[in-house]
Amino acid sequence: MTSRERWLEVLHRRKPDRLPTFLTATPEALSNLYRYLNVADYEAACRKLDIDLCLWVEPRYVGPKLAPNTTVFGAHYQDIAYAGGVYTGLDGAVDYHPLARYTTVEEIEANYTWPSADWWDFSHLAEEIRGKEDWVIIGGGSEPFMDYKEQLRGTEQAFIDLYENPEIVHYALGKLYDLCYEKTRRLYEAIPGRVLVSWVAEDMGTQESLLYSPQHIRQYFLPRMKRMIDLVHEAGAFVFHHSDGAVRPIIPDMIQLGIDALNPIQWRCKGMDRQGLADDFGEQVIFHGGIDNQYTLPFGSEEEIRQEVFENIRVLGAYNGYIPGPCHNIQVTSSPQSMVAMYRAIAEAS
Repeated sequence: MTSRERWLEVLHRRKPDRLPTFLTATPEALSNLYRYLNVADYEAACRKLDIDLCLWVEPRYVGPKLAPNTTVFGAHYQDIAYAGGVYTGLDGAVDYHPLARYTTVEEIEANYTWPSADWWDFSHLAEEIRGKEDWVIIGGGSEPFMDYKEQLRGTEQAFIDLYENPEIVHYALGKLYDLCYEKTRRLYEAIPGRVLVSWVAEDMGTQESLLYSPQHIRQYFLPRMKRMIDLVHEAGAFVFHHSDGAVRPIIPDMIQLGIDALNPIQWRCKGMDRQGLADDFGEQVIFHGGIDNQYTLPFGSEEEIRQEVFENIRVLGAYNGYIPGPCHNIQVTSSPQSMVAMYRAIAEAS
């Protein structure tokens, strides 16, 4: 089977020729893997380890020129070096939030220019996927509250806004979701029928509990997520929902909205035990990820990695609805030997 066919089999709860998987890692972790495998790039590494080939597509920015270290929303960031690599962009430290000083919607409307979907070009996408039609094409989707808190208002103010400034939250999220919606619609239009997966995401969990109250999630996020989910399904694509942490209390809401797959399955977080998730939701949603990269991949032995892979596949894959892989981007703290051990165990289990 091709990578696309293999993923489709699992997304339709049929049995593929082997288990599908995927590779996501930081640039530094990928470089270490390529050197260890003696390969040149992502495609060669995937072929060597029987990893399904995924292509993330996105439009090109062609809008107003941006100042150095400045995002399209006007946020300014600093790169942060750490042992083994550099966090850049929004993974670094944002030190200027353009909407932080405003106290009313009227002030924002009078002083701030929102990005337009016209600032992006989609004309290259058909050529970009040429020859890769059998890959898993991923593109479009949304994660607006992340932009609201990390880029526009600042995290502390964003949490205060949920209680004290609901009109600002609703106004800004409306603008952000509209932008995501239109960019996603234009992406589908540029390569009709080719996108297999779109992410409708929002990090809603800590290690111990939800990051927001269920009431706020339902008030601010879910109605707008539903509009995005409907757009994805209308295009014939599958909705993958990413939400880190202990998010079990909100999973029924997300399934009711219509998500197809749940990522990343951080099963060491409170309430996220694998058997409970499989028993309660295994027939309703596809599980994606699940192999721990907080302890197992960076610090576990190769045998621990192997056993976790087998246990995940046994439990999370009980209903033919599991795509195994790392539960988030693999960090540079995980050795290439650990990464190879994970993928070899997945292949062995197949």
